[in-house]
This record gives sequence, C-alpha cells and structure tokens, in this order.
Amino acid sequence: MNFNRRNWLKSSLMISAGAVTAPSLLSHNAYCEPWLDAPELAPAMPPKGGVLKARLSANENPYGPSPKALKAISEAATDGYLYPFNYAAQLRKMISEQEGVSEEQILLAPGSGSLLVAAAMYYSYKKPGGSIISADPTYEQLMKAAVQHGSKWEKVPLTAGNYDHNLAEMEKRVGDNTSLMYINNPNNPTGVTIDPVALRAFVDRVSAKKPVFVDEAYIHYTSDPKKFSVIENVKKGQDVLVARTFSKIYGMAGLRLGYLVGQPDTLAAISKWGGGPGGLTMTTLRAGLACYTDEDFIKFSLSKGLEAREFLYNTLKTNGYTYLPSGTNFVLFPIRMKGEDFVSRMMNQSVSIRQWKFDGQYWCRVSLGTMPQMQAFADALKVVS
Repeated sequence: MNFNRRNWLKSSLMISAGAVTAPSLLSHNAYCEPWLDAPELAPAMPPKGGVLKARLSANENPYGPSPKALKAISEAATDGYLYPFNYAAQLRKMISEQEGVSEEQILLAPGSGSLLVAAAMYYSYKKPGGSIISADPTYEQLMKAAVQHGSKWEKVPLTAGNYDHNLAEMEKRVGDNTSLMYINNPNNPTGVTIDPVALRAFVDRVSAKKPVFVDEAYIHYTSDPKKFSVIENVKKGQDVLVARTFSKIYGMAGLRLGYLVGQPDTLAAISKWGGGPGGLTMTTLRAGLACYTDEDFIKFSLSKGLEAREFLYNTLKTNGYTYLPSGTNFVLFPIRMKGEDFVSRMMNQSVSIRQWKFDGQYWCRVSLGTMPQMQAFADALKVVS
C-alpha cells in the first residue's frame, strides 16, 4: 500500500504493455466517477454564481470547507511544487488513531467514489459473474460499476412503510454466487438509518460467509456516529469494508477526499484497482488534516443542518406533503406528479432537486442548504404545488 513515484511508473508501464488484461480497464467508466460530468446532472449543478437560487441536488454542505481547512489550503498552495506523500501518511495516521485501527487498515483516495469503483472492479474480477446484493433504492455507484465489469446486481426492495433495509431478506439472498453485500447507512436517497444492534448482528453473520461493504458517507449526521458505525466489526477482524468521505459533513466535495477502513490484505488488493493516495493533492490533504478533528465546525454544520431540516419539515407539512424522517443532510418526500415534471418546474423557479421512482410512487430528494436557500425552496414549492 506504500505509494511512491517508482511504483506509479511501474504500474503505468504494466498497463501500457498489456500486463493488465481485465476488459475495459482503461475505459472512462472504469476509473472515473461518471456522474461527475453526467449530462443529466450538469444543469442542476451549475457553477457557483449561476442562475440557481438554491442548489439542493447533491447533498453538499454549504458551510464548508471549514475555516481551518481554508487556512490550510492557503498555506499549502505555496508548497504546490512538492509531492504530498508525507501528508497522506500523516492523515492516515490521524484517522487510524481516531478510529482505533492500524494505519494499514486505512486506504485514502480522491473521494470515496473512486474507492467504490475500485472495490467493484476488484470483486468483479475476483469472482467473475458473481452477484452483488444491495437494497433498492440505494446509492448505486458501486453496483453500476460492477455490472460494467460482468457482475450481477441483486436488488432487495426496502421494507414497506418505513423504507428501511430488509436485512432478513438480504441475508436470505446470500449464496455461493454472492461476491459482495453492499449496505448504505444512512441510506441515500431515503435518509433512513438502520438500527445499530440489528446491523452489527447482520454484519457478524454475513461477513462470516461473504464480504460486506458498508458505505457510511452520511454517518456523521446520525445522533451518535460511533454507535451507528460498523467499524467495530472491522476491529474484530471480520471481512468488512467501511467507506467514509470528506464530501458531506466536512464540506469538501469539490476537493475530493475519502477513505476505506478494512483488513490490510483486502485494502492492498483493492488499491491495485484504483484508490490510493497518488491522486491526492497537497491542498486536499492539508485541508483534510486541518478539519478531520475540528469538532467546532462539525457541531456548527450539524446545528445549521438541524435548523434547515426543521424548516423543511414544516414547509412540507404546510404544503400538505408527508416525508421520511431523515438522519442525513437531505429529506425524501412523495410528490404528486411525475418526477421529471417536478424537477423541471422547480428548475423554472431556479431551484435544483433530485427525483426517484420506487414503490409505485415518484419522490423528491431535497438537500439541506442555507436558510436563504431553504426559503427559496419553500417559495418554489408553493408555486409548483
């Protein structure tokens, strides 16, 4: 897992010489995160200062990066001529100490998305034609990447009524052809958080048979991140991977920083397919070091998010909408028209949101923004409704 310029050059030469023979290995979708330039998302996420009154479509933290991160970025810019590898090592050490695992159990990368794709490729070629089990709907990046590389995607509908992971049914689906179990907790797009006791017991049982990948992108928005996380399962030596990102609570979506927590051998294998600190910049790493333990900024972001969420709940009630109680920085609610029409009409009011369709119903997912942005959403919703 150690990265240096020589190893990078060696890997590049192997690929150019054809030593890596996996099909589509160098395709755009193999290593990249295709949603970052997806045509259907570009209109909803224009540059800052564009036509939007409220960009509430990507679950970003509008208060980030933190003041400490901004100061670190400014100071790091003058060191841009230096390779940042020692800062990657410092950040890995900081995270390992905070989570109570070894440094070898941390794999850094430019955003957790690149790690999801790397894991998808690793498990797809480790077990060709194998199945990845997930809830439906959920965050799809890992499964979509795996399907591109020959895996099957086994979708298990969420439970009726509360739209939680159907852990019992997901466990029943585990078989000889299963290559990976994927869990997104809290779940995107529903915002529902799995009961921690039930989840840890589930991971205990399933990881004894097949690897389990738990995406905890929104874990910091829960009432107790350590309680709801399954990093304790990793500490037990189980075949479990936990993905974390700096894009949400830390407000660093545009800087691209994430990490995996897992067993050293598994992380080393996944790093051969992508991820790793090689793509991380000096500014990103220094920002990550500055804000990772910045409890003041985390508390500030959470308090602002709670304020926005209560405002949103009241707005929806006032306009006659129900919603799913959320443990994240977004809220999902059922709408009264086709999703595409709702998105278009909201965009006509200069507000961007996302839409889903499942369980025979169209849904809107709205991110929590600043209070002026939430007011813009409320004004637009009144017109559209």
